[in-house]
Amino acid sequence: MGQFPLTLSSFISQQPVGPSGSIGDFSCLLGQIGLVGKMIARDLRRAGLINILGTTGEVNVQGETVKKLDEIANETFLQAFRQSDLVCALASEEMEKPVLLPENWPQAQYMVLFDPLDGSSNTDCNMPMGAIFSIVKCAGKDRMPTEDDLVRKGTEQVAAGYLLFGSSTMLVYTVGQGVHGFTLEPGIGEYLLSHEQIRIPARGKVYGANEGNYQKWTTGTKKYLDHVKVQDKATGRPYSVRYSACLVADVHRILLGGGIYLYPGELDKPEGKLRLLYEANPLSWVVEQAGGKASTGTMRILDVEAKQLHQRVPLIIGSPSDVDDAEAFIQGRRM
Repeated sequence: MGQFPLTLSSFISQQPVGPSGSIGDFSCLLGQIGLVGKMIARDLRRAGLINILGTTGEVNVQGETVKKLDEIANETFLQAFRQSDLVCALASEEMEKPVLLPENWPQAQYMVLFDPLDGSSNTDCNMPMGAIFSIVKCAGKDRMPTEDDLVRKGTEQVAAGYLLFGSSTMLVYTVGQGVHGFTLEPGIGEYLLSHEQIRIPARGKVYGANEGNYQKWTTGTKKYLDHVKVQDKATGRPYSVRYSACLVADVHRILLGGGIYLYPGELDKPEGKLRLLYEANPLSWVVEQAGGKASTGTMRILDVEAKQLHQRVPLIIGSPSDVDDAEAFIQGRRM
């Protein structure tokens, strides 16, 4: 018999202690996120049977129609971390203001930012979805954190990752020591190590982008998309398009197989659409830790100065050579 795969908690216990926290802290935090994943996966499996598909009739702070499952997933995250004595503040893409937990202060030194259900437009058609998380540490111990304390550069993250709800449920994370993926074994209710030290290929053969927005893009972005469709055997072009309308699923595919995902700025919205703190920062750190790159088109995502809780940003992410090419077109260095 082969060696039995490690559980999430066992794997974390064997890792070296990082400078930003203890093994025990990260084990508990990621264990809570794993629990959230199990609960959301359960709800998604039976969503069509218990009347939780469709919308609530509300509009969130992003101006987006709220799906019933958005609301359920958000509440699941809140309930899980309200009970954690390690977390003193929570911020979500779905909420205008953060939730502060003074009852956990001062022993709680971590803050969690999350997108509770990425790809929620897929909820009613049984397509993949995900959740994204970013964990930062409190800047000081002399007072409770405020909203401003949650607005941090991507380089200040101490843990980040995502949950993927597809044919299987996966938890992928980094604490700055590589990227590891775990697959939920529903028969025993445990996440088992399935992808250790993930490394993204230097160049891929696929791209993901919402090409319905093509006419809204800048000239450089259009030229890059046109470029990847032109045949060139030396670089594997033309690339195949793979786009699921779920950011987590599309980035996960590229993380494992290489390629590039683009949600660029538009002519009338150069700031982009994706949220810096809940989506771009955590996914960028994961991809960088696997040897990839993440850019706005003009600068590294993790170096973007965070100014607002719901700040938006363009995102070009994936294999380093592919991102380099995209930047060259967007910046006008290639024509």
